[in-house]
Amino acid sequence: MTARARVIVLAGPSGSGKSRLAGRLAKAYGWPTLHLDDFYHDGDRPELPLISEGANAGLVDWDHPGTWSHEDAFVALQELCTTGRTEVPAYSISESRRTGSKRLDLAGARRFCAEGIFATEIVEECRRAGILAEAYCITQHPVLTFWRRLTRDLREHRKPPLVLVRRGLALARAQRQIVRRATAVGCRVATGERAFVELSGLRGDQEDDHAVAG
Repeated sequence: MTARARVIVLAGPSGSGKSRLAGRLAKAYGWPTLHLDDFYHDGDRPELPLISEGANAGLVDWDHPGTWSHEDAFVALQELCTTGRTEVPAYSISESRRTGSKRLDLAGARRFCAEGIFATEIVEECRRAGILAEAYCITQHPVLTFWRRLTRDLREHRKPPLVLVRRGLALARAQRQIVRRATAVGCRVATGERAFVELSGLRGDQEDDHAVAG
């Protein structure tokens, strides 16, 4: 089936501003957002990867792609690009489980964002399928990322505070590696502000150049 829309993939470390950027693009241009973190597996799923060392050793490693359904996420992306709508899970991070489902409808938009910490895992697949518009790795200084991530996670009661602090420190140390992985699959590295300016170009001549058949 011919693609009706294409996806802008927003990858990058947790807390780097991916959701904030997607929200700005939705408000400015009406581009909907597929939150890839909604495709996490339930916490009681057998054989989820565990943290092997450090203070959080023995807990589920929610930063490992094995805790996430690559297959379900890509199916949803394909459905959005070809039909303009799909059913996505409603996931509670604090409860570590899916609590229901929700309908995502592009309402005729030819672009939409897909953002999440595992976004790099679907970039190459989207490119091969011909549904990728752009791919960005959103990043900023590790200290700022750590603080924004921690305040968000505490505000949303995502996990116990001590777990969040320890996770945040581990992610700060791993930030360069996360960015390198995104670069390796072809993501452009940029701050949220820079990416917003560049993506705004898709509203003009670039959108016409990349237009897909309806």
